[in-house]
Amino acid sequence: MHSEALELNGHIIDSLILPRVLDTILDLECDFTIEEFRIGVQKTDPSYARLKVTAGTGEALNELVETLQRLGASVVEHKAARLAPTEMDGVFPAGFYATTNLETQICLGHDWLPLENTEMDCGIVYDPAAGKARALRVAKVKHGDLVVIGHEGVRVTPLERSRARESFEFMSSLASSEKPKHVLIHETARAMRAVRESGQKILVVAGPAVIHTGSGGYLVRLIELGFIQVIFAGNALAVHDIESSMYGTSLGVSLATGSALSGGHEHHLRAINEIRRAGSIAAAVGQGLLTKGLMHACITHGVEYVLAGSIRDDGPLPDVITDVIEAQDAMRAKLRGIGLVIALATMLHTIATGNMLPAGVRFIAVDINPAVATKLADRGSFQNIGIVTDVSSFLRDLCDELHGVGHEDSKEMDGRA
Repeated sequence: MHSEALELNGHIIDSLILPRVLDTILDLECDFTIEEFRIGVQKTDPSYARLKVTAGTGEALNELVETLQRLGASVVEHKAARLAPTEMDGVFPAGFYATTNLETQICLGHDWLPLENTEMDCGIVYDPAAGKARALRVAKVKHGDLVVIGHEGVRVTPLERSRARESFEFMSSLASSEKPKHVLIHETARAMRAVRESGQKILVVAGPAVIHTGSGGYLVRLIELGFIQVIFAGNALAVHDIESSMYGTSLGVSLATGSALSGGHEHHLRAINEIRRAGSIAAAVGQGLLTKGLMHACITHGVEYVLAGSIRDDGPLPDVITDVIEAQDAMRAKLRGIGLVIALATMLHTIATGNMLPAGVRFIAVDINPAVATKLADRGSFQNIGIVTDVSSFLRDLCDELHGVGHEDSKEMDGRA
């Protein structure tokens, strides 16, 4: 039998960290002994547990320890992290440590060095000249980079439940379609106000359904109110927003009447062509070609955006980044200072953004499909909160909550898309 001593510190009981650790040990058909257990007396006092975990083979023990580290367990016997150089560009050494989105440190001698950035599904690269460690995607690693191998000398800080009530306490990881929507909307608005008052930014990740449902005007209003600083989307959101601004349609369907217009299927292509003729979305705004809509609001209010392309894109628009690695880098560069993410009706962009974020950044995924929130949680986005509802009513009610608009104002905003 093979064994290792592990310890857990912090609010490990009410944050359910300890139960998750014990369940995981049993799920992996291993065993444990609790050697020491101290429970905090006051609500703010941390607790401590020391466990001896046992597995049948060394490989099984390594798998167990690495899994438990992701939940916040640390190896008691602190050993220096093992480093190995890469042998070629774009390939980690065998046995590399795969990161989570939780705060992580590596042990070098007697010192613990925090990662400069936090991102899941990366390796850890140490730069001895700079004395810094960072999470790095496999495609970015270079020949000779020093990469952390195995779980030794790695410490992960779990995401704990807040000691005080906060805006998100009312939500579980998935707020079902049967939860009272006015409560969800109220607390979302409260969180948005708190983030802006703290000086942090709000990122909206949006799919083309926002435009198809005539809801683009609500995002425009949120921009005007100062509640959106960054937008992530694909070619389709921008194309159909521009189509709606120029022709009053989205995918050829009139946003005013809901009817398909004769020749309307050509509108998005003609919109793309005009923006390509202008050279960019900003140029089209400057030339007076694009005078309203979401992308116009981004340009006129200084909202940063990243449009990441896909294989199915028409055009695409000149602002769209068609290289996926470049698009990922552009998205990561915009994440600095983000305090809240609201993802609206876009599964792939939602998951991509969730994968890039540290666990401390709050994330609300709004979709009529509950699988979006489930997929985020399955991939390890611990901070994700899912609201199962249609995006149009969510945005309408959110604008009402943030600004107190009436029904007639809401209809007017529908027309801004």
